[in-house]
Amino acid sequence: MKVIHGGVCAPSGFVASGINCGIKKNKKDLALIYSQVPAVASGLFTSNTFKAAPVRLSKKYLGRGRAQAIIANSGNANCFTGTYGLIYAEKMAELTAKALAIKKQNVLIASTGIIARPLPIERIEKGLPKLVKSLSEKGNLSAAEAILTTDTFVKEIAVQVKIGSSSVNIGAMAKGAGMISPRVSTMLCFITTDALITIEALKYALAAAADESFNNITVDGCMSTNDTVLILANGLAKNPCISLRDKSFSVFCEGLNYVCLEMAKSIVRDAEGATKFIEINVDGARDDAMAREIGLSVANSNLFKTAVYGESPNWGRIIAAVGSLGLKMKDDDIKIKFSSFRKKYVKIDIILRMGKAGSRIYTSDLTPEYIKINAEYS
Repeated sequence: MKVIHGGVCAPSGFVASGINCGIKKNKKDLALIYSQVPAVASGLFTSNTFKAAPVRLSKKYLGRGRAQAIIANSGNANCFTGTYGLIYAEKMAELTAKALAIKKQNVLIASTGIIARPLPIERIEKGLPKLVKSLSEKGNLSAAEAILTTDTFVKEIAVQVKIGSSSVNIGAMAKGAGMISPRVSTMLCFITTDALITIEALKYALAAAADESFNNITVDGCMSTNDTVLILANGLAKNPCISLRDKSFSVFCEGLNYVCLEMAKSIVRDAEGATKFIEINVDGARDDAMAREIGLSVANSNLFKTAVYGESPNWGRIIAAVGSLGLKMKDDDIKIKFSSFRKKYVKIDIILRMGKAGSRIYTSDLTPEYIKINAEYS
């Protein structure tokens, strides 16, 4: 496996674009990713009760397991917007499909931004001709810019793996900085690949990759209504078709796992107001679920996160967070190790004597700047 350039446009047959359509002032706010041929598609979404209209519509369209385009806007979440939310979401898909001359069911949509404000669909409609005209094999960066909200930098990556004699590329772009909590995490991530792969294998690979990346990060423990991870595989690499039972499946998974983890880490590095990147390793738990629960209890502890910000190595806050779970443990069942809180990268090791399972969680510190950003967000 090797890292390459091009983001979502690195795989063969994918083009992208990003423009400003007027949802936000003077910033790109509308992105499009398009495959020259229909692709096998899968996705993961928020478990929030109040799912945004684009989440509900994309889940419906993904029932077919096929897609050819992804359109996403920033600046407006199109969530908790009643009947018109779904009407505008479907209109967004219809307009995109017409502009690309494809079926509307082949268009997946996503939105991010402020909740409970009507989506300005007329601005999206007006901007679509320019968005489609701007599609390019070098449009990955502009597309990645167009989905940002409180992010401070663009998040994209691409890798190449060998499947048989074919070179298979996997590219991705993501956004996320605040309202980051597991169960897909608060984010948008769009992944493209030219791999030829079965829908069953693609679904399994995406779920497994997300479980070790997007579901293992947290910034503030707050869950969004718009979390969306989408993957399109158009098969243009012309590799031997990857199925769950093929040896090549593990090779594809290695590439996808790397892409997802790098995107997840980028989100934590860009956490709102953060000054520290924190890695929490839990080892010796009874099972994976227990290890993750322990790691997240520490990662979501405001006392722990502020201690890291203040560079105060108060390990009692780690013990208190673990103990809050009510697990049956003795004092000698746990050992804590940690690196210096004075550095930007902080590592916490929670070593248990209860089993062989483990988990790795990524989080950030909690700072006054986080409060300022969210107090002013409207």
